[in-house]
Amino acid sequence: MPYVNKPRPYKKEYQQQLARGEKDERRVRERARDLVDRNGKDANGNGKADVREGKDIDHKRPITKGGGNSRKNLRITTASANRSFSRNSNHTIKKND
Repeated sequence: MPYVNKPRPYKKEYQQQLARGEKDERRVRERARDLVDRNGKDANGNGKADVREGKDIDHKRPITKGGGNSRKNLRITTASANRSFSRNSNHTIKKND
C-alpha cells in the first residue's frame, strides 16, 4: 500500500511510461494480436481466434530489435516458449535465434 496518505501520481506515472517507451511497444504487440484475431476463425465467439486460445503471439524478430507486425514476422507459440529467452538487465532479449 504505497499511497496511503497521499493520492497516486497518475500523471507522473504516465510520463515515466512515455519516457521508457512502454506505450509504443505495447501498441505494436496489441496490433499483432488484433491482426491474428481479425483474420482467424473464432468458433466460440469470444473475440479470440481459435489458433490463439491459450497461446502467445511471438515476433520472430523482436520489436526491440526492429521487428514489426508483418505476417512473416509473427508466429503463434506457447507462453512458456515465448517467455523463456535470456534477457538483459533492461528486459530486452540478449540474442535472437
